[in-house]
Amino acid sequence: MSGVPLEAQRLECVRDNVVLFSDLSFQVETGSITQIMGANGSGKTSLLRILTGIMPAESGRVLWFGQTIGKQRVEYGAALTFIGHLPGIKSQLTPLENLAWLAPEASVEACNLALRELGLSGFEDSPCYRLSAGQKRRVALARLYVQQRPLWILDEPFTSLDKNGVSKIEALLCAHTQAGGMVILTTHHEFALDSACVREVMLGTALC
Repeated sequence: MSGVPLEAQRLECVRDNVVLFSDLSFQVETGSITQIMGANGSGKTSLLRILTGIMPAESGRVLWFGQTIGKQRVEYGAALTFIGHLPGIKSQLTPLENLAWLAPEASVEACNLALRELGLSGFEDSPCYRLSAGQKRRVALARLYVQQRPLWILDEPFTSLDKNGVSKIEALLCAHTQAGGMVILTTHHEFALDSACVREVMLGTALC
C-alpha cells in the first residue's frame, strides 16, 4: 500500500458547463490540516464532495492508501467523518438521539460528554427544531468527539459558532492532528492553529 493516506490526482470539476478547477493534485499526510481556499463559486464544496466520494470528478481520481476510493467504499467510509455546510441532523430528533443515529458505535455516556463539551448541557433531550443555528451546528460537530475516524472532511465547520465554540473546535482539530489524524476543511475563519501543520490548496476564481 502507498504510504500517502489520501491523494488527489489531476482532478477536474465541471458544473453548468463551467470548469471550476482542473489538473488539481495534492496529498494529505497524517497529522496535517489541508485548507481548501478560493473565491465563492470556485468549487470548494464540490471538491470536498469529490473527496468524500459523494460526487464524481469530471476526470482524475482520489486514492486512499494507493487505491481509488471507488474500489474500497466500505473501508474508506469507515475511515471518514464528513460534516457538510448544513448540519445534517434530523430536526425531530434530540441532540442525543441524533448522535446515537450518526455514531451508533458511541456509548450514551460518550455522547452526553460530547454534547456537554460543546455547551449543550440541558438541551440533550430537546428536539433539534427548537435549537438555534449555532446549537444545531454544535450537535453536528459533536460527532467529531465520538467517531474515532482518522480523516475529517469539514465544510465551514465554524459557521454559526460563537467565540467559545470556535475555540473548542480549534482545540479539537489540534488534538486530532497531534494524534496522527487528518483534516480537510473549507473556512473563511482565520483560525489560531499551528501553521506548520496547515497546508493550503488554492482553487481558481471562477464564479457561477
